[in-house]
Amino acid sequence: MSDSVFIHSQAQLKQIAEDVLRFAREKGASDAAVEASEGNGLAVTVRKGNIETIEQNKDKGIGVTVYIGERPHVRRGNASTSDFSRQALRDTVDAAYNIARFTAEDDCAGLPEADTLEMQPRDLELFYPWLISAEEATELAKRAEAAAFAVDKRITNSEGASVYAQQSHFVAANSRGFIGGYPYSRHTISVAPIAGKGANMQRDDWYSSMRDPKDLARPEDIGRYAAERALARLNARKLDTRKCPVLFEAPLAAGLLGAFVQAVSGGALYRKSTFLLDSLGQQVFAPHIQILEDPHVLGAVGSAPFDEEGVKTSRRDVVRDGVVQGYFLSTYSARKLGMKTTGNAGGSHNLSLTSALTAPADDFKAMLKKLGTGLLVTELMGQGVNYVTGDYSRGASGYWVQNGVIQYPVEEITIAGNLKDMFAKIVGVGADTLIRGTKQTGSILIEEMTIAGS
Repeated sequence: MSDSVFIHSQAQLKQIAEDVLRFAREKGASDAAVEASEGNGLAVTVRKGNIETIEQNKDKGIGVTVYIGERPHVRRGNASTSDFSRQALRDTVDAAYNIARFTAEDDCAGLPEADTLEMQPRDLELFYPWLISAEEATELAKRAEAAAFAVDKRITNSEGASVYAQQSHFVAANSRGFIGGYPYSRHTISVAPIAGKGANMQRDDWYSSMRDPKDLARPEDIGRYAAERALARLNARKLDTRKCPVLFEAPLAAGLLGAFVQAVSGGALYRKSTFLLDSLGQQVFAPHIQILEDPHVLGAVGSAPFDEEGVKTSRRDVVRDGVVQGYFLSTYSARKLGMKTTGNAGGSHNLSLTSALTAPADDFKAMLKKLGTGLLVTELMGQGVNYVTGDYSRGASGYWVQNGVIQYPVEEITIAGNLKDMFAKIVGVGADTLIRGTKQTGSILIEEMTIAGS
């Protein structure tokens, strides 16, 4: 099936990768790595029922890394091309080799050890091509936006609705004997309606993103929910400065999980630019918090049989009972730290944050009751995270809640705290789980944060 979707077959990409490795050996490289990839897709955007953009992409590329010398005296060079001709491949290898000749030696550079490589990759069922036409995609986008406008006459405008379909495949190989690749896909429907007029306008959005287009939410459901979110934000008020519990809606809670990943990733650790330095084996989260990484979930967005270096991935506890069990390391960062790679070159894989205290009945309404009186956050603005100190300060909007019931929307506020304190003060995680990218969590309730208002 994949060979009919792409110009080049997996077999052809493998041959290209093998040719590049041979050219590197002939050039005199001590080691080499290569990735050959190809993709195609369609993106359509409509606004107020009219087509705004139709974009089709067909791309291909080869990236080559050449190593000269043996550890600890290794020099490394990288080069890339979109030309698959044999002469272009040789020229790219030559370019990478020449760059390596003039780079400084790096005692941590080099390919992964052979025993860490995935020599027999599993098929994780990541490829579901969506060969949709521009006309069909336009119709889906129009349905999503029309559903938003149909909710209420106060939906007065739109930032547009989009349909995005993408399918790609690749082969990666290195001179330690690793060669592997697979096709994969990801498709999205999104819409962003605007409610109100003049100074009293609010916008919100919603989307569905899946590998298999059959699993996407109905365009009408996406549009309807996005409109309801925008309408709920009308007539927002400001708050005065206070301290109170804060409930992060599930999509934003995934961002907290992402902040943890960044803080315990190899680059931040070996540069000593993280507030979670030397946190392995330390109590960082509340004792009821668990974080699991499972790269082998069939069809999931974050699944991969091996990482960007060809290192095998594995299911593991990253946090158990609030205690950090592992970092996110590539081969290079692991060597810098005197540790072993965790198979995370390129990032995390299917992380789920759960709580031992969560009951099946802890849906969103139940989490509002647990919040009691405090702030529900549904949108964050700005960066506002200092990963060296853990200080957290973000512009926010959401809803003021009293006795477990939403009272009114709020805006133009700032929420502040320190991530280390926030992680330790997680008092609840909802059963309202949502997947955003490679991360899955329910809403997260934090015991107390500072709200800066007017």
